[in-house]
Amino acid sequence: MVRRPPDPQLLGFLEAYDRSISDLALALREIVLEEAPDASEAIYQVYTVAIWFGFSEKMKDMFCYIATNARHINLGFPRGSTLPDPNGILEGDGKTMRHIKFASQSDLERPLVRRYIRASIEQLGEAASTGGAGKTVVKRPRARG
Repeated sequence: MVRRPPDPQLLGFLEAYDRSISDLALALREIVLEEAPDASEAIYQVYTVAIWFGFSEKMKDMFCYIATNARHINLGFPRGSTLPDPNGILEGDGKTMRHIKFASQSDLERPLVRRYIRASIEQLGEAASTGGAGKTVVKRPRARG
């Protein structure tokens, strides 16, 4: 399988974090792209570094995201409240979004991680079946003023 190297700007954004956190984010990115090699990724740097994955550039077609924090990363699901959660590990109490926290590489090795990613892709239905362009886009925050 051909791996998609991370965008240099993403690597630059991740330099603001401890190496363990940036390595964790990059390892989780690899897992997501192994499950969905055609997915496009949209990289945002706002108060955190967030990488959204989907099969178009439309937010409604995104199936998961990775968000960095000082001591952990989150794998989030835009429609997580409707995902099957037999393991009871999804966190969040908002209307739709849920996430899983990861603090170490061993957390990523649990098979359930891939099951949640696949379930989230399945939720998209037809949007996922069309495949994606496999593009990386770095999004800039809008200037205020």
